Amino acid sequence: MGPDVPLLNDYKQEFFLKRFPQTVLGGPRFKLGYCAPPYIYVNQIILFLTPWVLGGVGTLMYQLGIMKDYYTAALSGGLMFVTALILQMTNLYAKQKTVTVERMQIQNTLTDEDEFEFSSCVGSETVKFIIPGKKYIINTVFHSLLAGVLCGLGTWYLLPNRITLLYSNIGGTVVIFVFGWVTICIGEYSLIVNTATETATFQALDTYEITALMRPFYIFVFIAVDLAHRFAVNTPILEQTNQILHIIFLFLPFLWAMGILPPLDALFLWGMEQLLEFGLGGSPMSSNTKLLVMFLISAGTAIASYFIPSTLGVILFMTGFGFILSLNLSEIGFAFKHTMISHLASSKSKNMHRGLRIQFGWREFIFYLTVLTFALIEASLLHQFAGFSSFSKASPQAIASYILIILLIIMWILREIQRVYLFGVFRNPFYPKDVRTVTVFMEKQRRLMKVGVVRRILLTLVSPFAMIAFLSLDRSLQNLHSVSVCIGFTRIFRMVWQNTENALLDIVVVSIAQMLVFNPDLWWNRSLDTGIRLLLVGILRDRLLQFVSKLQFAIAILLTSWTEKKQRRKSTATLITLNVVFFPILLTFVAISALLSSPLLPLFTLPVFLIGFPRPVRSWPGPVGATACVCSDTVYYQQMVPSLAVALQSALAAGSLGLSLPGSHYLCRFQDRLMWILVLEKGFTYCSVNIKGLELQETSCHAAEAHRVDEIFETAFEHQEHTKILSPNHHFGHVLTPCTVLPVRLYSDARNVLSGIIDSHENLKHLKDDFIKVLVWMLVQYCYKKSKTWESPGKTDKNKKGSFPENQHSGAIERSRPLREEDSFSVDTIEDWTDDSDIFDLEPSGRMKDRKEPGQLGTTPKEHLSIPGSVETRSQNVPQEMSPEDKLYRAVVLGLPAVDKGKQQEVLPQVEFSCSYSELLSIPEEWRTAPVPSSKVNEMRQRFPEEWYRFILSQLDFFHLKEKPSNLLEDLMKDKALKDLYIHGVLSCCFGLFGLDNAVPAPSHVFRAYTGGIPWSVGLDWLTGKPELFQLALKAFRYTFKLMVDKASLGPVENFKELVNYLEEYENDWYIGLVSDLEWQEAVLQEKPYLFSLGHDPNMGIYTGRVLTLQELLVQVGKLNDEAVRGQWANLSWELLYATNDDEERYSIQAHPVLLRNLTVQAADPPLGYPVYSSELLHLPLF
Repeated sequence: MGPDVPLLNDYKQEFFLKRFPQTVLGGPRFKLGYCAPPYIYVNQIILFLTPWVLGGVGTLMYQLGIMKDYYTAALSGGLMFVTALILQMTNLYAKQKTVTVERMQIQNTLTDEDEFEFSSCVGSETVKFIIPGKKYIINTVFHSLLAGVLCGLGTWYLLPNRITLLYSNIGGTVVIFVFGWVTICIGEYSLIVNTATETATFQALDTYEITALMRPFYIFVFIAVDLAHRFAVNTPILEQTNQILHIIFLFLPFLWAMGILPPLDALFLWGMEQLLEFGLGGSPMSSNTKLLVMFLISAGTAIASYFIPSTLGVILFMTGFGFILSLNLSEIGFAFKHTMISHLASSKSKNMHRGLRIQFGWREFIFYLTVLTFALIEASLLHQFAGFSSFSKASPQAIASYILIILLIIMWILREIQRVYLFGVFRNPFYPKDVRTVTVFMEKQRRLMKVGVVRRILLTLVSPFAMIAFLSLDRSLQNLHSVSVCIGFTRIFRMVWQNTENALLDIVVVSIAQMLVFNPDLWWNRSLDTGIRLLLVGILRDRLLQFVSKLQFAIAILLTSWTEKKQRRKSTATLITLNVVFFPILLTFVAISALLSSPLLPLFTLPVFLIGFPRPVRSWPGPVGATACVCSDTVYYQQMVPSLAVALQSALAAGSLGLSLPGSHYLCRFQDRLMWILVLEKGFTYCSVNIKGLELQETSCHAAEAHRVDEIFETAFEHQEHTKILSPNHHFGHVLTPCTVLPVRLYSDARNVLSGIIDSHENLKHLKDDFIKVLVWMLVQYCYKKSKTWESPGKTDKNKKGSFPENQHSGAIERSRPLREEDSFSVDTIEDWTDDSDIFDLEPSGRMKDRKEPGQLGTTPKEHLSIPGSVETRSQNVPQEMSPEDKLYRAVVLGLPAVDKGKQQEVLPQVEFSCSYSELLSIPEEWRTAPVPSSKVNEMRQRFPEEWYRFILSQLDFFHLKEKPSNLLEDLMKDKALKDLYIHGVLSCCFGLFGLDNAVPAPSHVFRAYTGGIPWSVGLDWLTGKPELFQLALKAFRYTFKLMVDKASLGPVENFKELVNYLEEYENDWYIGLVSDLEWQEAVLQEKPYLFSLGHDPNMGIYTGRVLTLQELLVQVGKLNDEAVRGQWANLSWELLYATNDDEERYSIQAHPVLLRNLTVQAADPPLGYPVYSSELLHLPLF
């Protein structure tokens, strides 16, 4: 697609132009797209202005001195409440009236174009169109009550006298009064009349009608500040805030329309997450429930510390709870619960879960208990004996500061030295060059692994204890019952464990500031204790990093919109010029979005930037890993994710992936597989991630971006032999920065063209002979394995020869008649009825009774057919033990279905074995009943590989037989009856797959036989009627084809032993079949070492072989720009949920090699994205 593909197609443009004015005004629909009566618009205007009229009544009463301000508010609120109830009751009445009529109609009153047929000004259709009503009765009452409260307080908020007292300006009062009421009318309309679709949409569905509460909520926030100012005395800060908010109040409609203010669900989740992280020292959580529970526990801890009466108790409480809350409590609780169930419940309960998600046992418990004990001892001793001295260059706290500075520098160096690029800019000279294989990489990586171990020890044990020493020596802890101390120190004592690297950086910055600023009168030293300083530094650090990341993202969009030719649109030059001219405004937008920790939203991914609404770090509302677009490729990700998680665990612990925080995104690449990793939680010795797998069937957009990813990784890891020391990163500024490679156990995928093999006449000529050998081996192995479940025949009946085991079929079986050589498919082979027969006779005519078929044993009972349409019956000499059903069939002759001759019950002649143990290897009777001429049997006897047959039998051990003769194998080889059984069995399969023709099969026939898609024939029909035999034959043919490929590639088979080795390897280590088979997916999950499949490209007319090999290979990992991902996901959410732009060829999903736009859209949670795999929450232990 070209760069000037429409941002919105014509239909969506019209839809958007109808929806956006409705959003701006809060719900009135003035642009319908079809002709509507004037009263539709008049009614909406009247309802929109109703709150203003009702509030105006109260305002007039107050201005005239008739009523006081609070009575005025009550009057306006009461009138609005009654009006809202009347409107809702009107809607309910209209619905009931319409439902009664609609039951008599065939078609709905709504047409495909959403047009209404209006009958009158107050008709039911008019009412339903203007006032859609509420889904729940409780919302009808609650929203009406809320509308009354909103109107009453809004009247109080916008009283002219009150505004004049704030600003002392008549003109300002008029402007605020008029536009303030417009804001309230918009909020009231969306609450009680018709809720507009919000541009800030977090949930795809509004199940509980929460969207209607969004605009009133923000109005209440502004009114709450005004009420606080009214009742608080002499608070200048509140007065200034109230003045500012009255002005911002006028711009609320603009903020709502632009989607800057978040919906209520996103607001509360974002607020709890921010307070938990920056106010309480915690980490963002992976689910809403965990976030709520952890927030309440953490807030309770901070509040409880306020009431502790001694400083030592405060320190011990903060240290202990800070450590405990930084652990992965949900998984520890899960492990404890599982352990208790395992001990108390039955063995069935023990197998309820296949291993714990985190291995938490006695070793981990003792480790945590030891660390906690030492932390408590250290904090108490240092505070008790050295915590009263003021900070100076030689004080104990200053010495701890020096240690922390050294630790920060060492850990920073050890982290950067493990990445392929230093700061993402220069090539790391210590990183292994030209990394291609696991063995070479692991050998070169050995030194860096030692570096990672040292860094892990410093991060896990040394740094937290050093920071606790610094905090325990602080004099601010002497101030008991201080809110700032409780908040600041509760936060940092937990952050020491929860986010050690950032806590270390914050403490170093604060300690350096203390060393440089000794002036006690400075605001920094006078007004703030150490805990609050650390809190401010932490917020500043986070917002500054976000600002830099968002600015990089914005500049990347600006530059690539021109430098990438496929992104250059007609409007690009104009947009770039506007961005340059208004660059200060762009910086302001970036700063505001960083301050709010909200995504920077590039509209349609163009250089048109908006401020997205704040939302949780994980960006999506649903549970992690709940949905994915599952397909046949999903299984490859399911197989590799456990091994990838183990490799990630080591990399995260060592620091080779850089600073990984909740919200960090990583991209992994191996061959055609792309794995998207999102970090969701992080704490002391654990990290929780979600891994997604992107589609393998590459579209053009997907392929273009994947090619750029490959180019970046190859430059970083595979072409470094001749590069200079500290060579620059040629892809600096790309959203993807290579980090390292990880050894992962997964399948490599090799595809080969089989031209010259499958179409070789020489290869195809030997195919049938090889098939016979493979089939003989397969049948012997099948019967041998089956014999292990039978008893030894010597025990059961030594004198009984030719008997079959109990679980084999005996007596009559279904079979087709053998074909005569002279007329193989002639109708003469089927017995016929004659005109001499009476159609009502219970037996056929005597002439037919006397006939015997050639080759039939005289002792074998024979059944004959009567006329078509009648039922077959036996002679009058019926056994007395007949069942009632048989008697019924004997009595009723006509009126029952005809019996097919080919389905008659016949008894095969008994096979007399010369060895009593031959029955253990006897193939089932029904497998040797194919309708094959006797000449073909003789021909097969000549072709049968007797030496191969004897060699296979000589390899059997019969260890499962307790009593067996020493010459057992020799007797089996000499048993001609047993050999004849296998000759018949092999001939039956050859007849089904190849027919009776001895010609060399064509490549197309070989392919159809491999896939099981052979055209219908009599032999195939018989073979498919024996499903187990058919599967064995198909498996044998696939093994034969793989053997043909191996012989063509590796050379001919020298002897029988080598051939057996080939077949045993196929049986044990290979799955040979089709990619579409269910067994293929099962083999991948079972981690079969090798898989082989045959394919055909009809366009090119070539046959291809695909081989999957399970081995430990290197997966390349890079870190993505977090804000680039969040910004593109924010645009995706806006574009699909609000603009409903689901066009598969829309501009914002086209390939962008720098932003990886198509891959980023794929990695979003369904239904907006379409990853083929999404893991459950994976908890990785980091110690």
